[in-house]
Amino acid sequence: MIHQYKLNGYNIVLDTYSGGVHCVDDLSYDIIGLMDKGTEREEIKKEMLEKYSGLKEADLEETLGEIDNLIENGQLFTEDNFKGQNLDLKKRDSVIKALCLHVAHTCNLNCEYCFAGQGKYHGEDAIMSFEVGKAALDFLVKNSGTRKNLEVDFFGGEPLVNFDVVKQLVAYARSIEKETGKHFRFTLTTNGVLLDDDVIDFLNKEMNNVVLSLDGRKEVNDAKRKRLDGKGSYDIIVPKFQNFVKKRGDKEYYMRGTFTRNNLDFTNDIFHMLDLGFKELSMEPVVSKPDTDYALREEDLDTIYEQYEILAKEMIKRRREGNPFTFYHYMIDLTGGPCIYKRITGCGSGTEYLAVTPNGDFYPCHQFVGDKNFLMGNVRDGITNTKLRDEFKLCNVYSRKECENCWAKLYCSGGCAANSFHTTGSINGVYEYGCKLFKKRIECAIMVKIAEAMDEMEEEEKDTVG
Repeated sequence: MIHQYKLNGYNIVLDTYSGGVHCVDDLSYDIIGLMDKGTEREEIKKEMLEKYSGLKEADLEETLGEIDNLIENGQLFTEDNFKGQNLDLKKRDSVIKALCLHVAHTCNLNCEYCFAGQGKYHGEDAIMSFEVGKAALDFLVKNSGTRKNLEVDFFGGEPLVNFDVVKQLVAYARSIEKETGKHFRFTLTTNGVLLDDDVIDFLNKEMNNVVLSLDGRKEVNDAKRKRLDGKGSYDIIVPKFQNFVKKRGDKEYYMRGTFTRNNLDFTNDIFHMLDLGFKELSMEPVVSKPDTDYALREEDLDTIYEQYEILAKEMIKRRREGNPFTFYHYMIDLTGGPCIYKRITGCGSGTEYLAVTPNGDFYPCHQFVGDKNFLMGNVRDGITNTKLRDEFKLCNVYSRKECENCWAKLYCSGGCAANSFHTTGSINGVYEYGCKLFKKRIECAIMVKIAEAMDEMEEEEKDTVG
């Protein structure tokens, strides 16, 4: 299976199953397109000679030979050799590698689009005790098999509301690393309201990554990310975020924004965050009920696609100017990429990854928390709903019929199970709107990588000549 598209002056051909990406001239692009349609070779020659005036038959044969070599070397029109690998997924061992600890089901902001309902997950305010968190970490160690590196994300609500327990849990985890042969990697997601110098120093010492929530321009951020008194949060959090990033140095962080129908020009919010000094960025499309005034609609797609292209071109421009930035959704490795197991199974929710509520209940991920149909067990008894776990084991790119002929399936791994469930009623369904946005982002990400490669080749040529 191949996918062809033109973007920013590049003719791009992607081979789905090999992961091969080719930037080709117009002639090669047209030939590959005809091959994909099953056009006979002699007919291809005839069409190309008619289309390209002045094309010599010898040059056409040379191009055909180059394409033949790509096919023979398994870089074009490759077969799907992975499909059968999903059959044994249900039998694989259940090794837990990551936990999302909901240390606080409460929040000091009241964001309009929050899927967790002010961090309460449609329940009561709740705070995780050290004992529950400790039991969760012990469960993780016990059920992590031979994995050395374990991931723990402090989440909410707002986790800094329960900062003392966060510190205690980090200290406990560090204290057992040597004896258990494990290494903990911590992440914390925060709205920034409670950031101060002491918190910043701790996060910079202990957190491998920190996710900071900001939607961009003041008027955009404050429209949805409000304080409990109804006022906007921008003026409070931006100086705190700037102080944090300044002290963070070269350690990982990223700004996570959400765009809605109210700011379809979201690239301006990304550029605003760049102006504020933030270089590691993410901007997520809102997922909401269709009847909200901010829900993304089908008629918005062309505008969103255009915005993604604007962003990609700006990334190329700023990198060439020596002022690069990172956009989370354009991070893609064309040389190796994730292993095929990861490409088939996706994020591992409900199997390798669990969310833990303040009272110690297990859910497949944070987006299922509060729905008792997805309760998987707890820190005391472990995984008790093994039937549900087995359902998530089989939740993969090959379990979704709609993904069968999709060129992007080994990049998205079938998409988010939670989004699929909330839009279709099944974890094996497909959130079609999200698919369309994902495919556009992948196209842009690949184009950015091609531009980088072309620039590097140009520099190498200059050095050689020089």
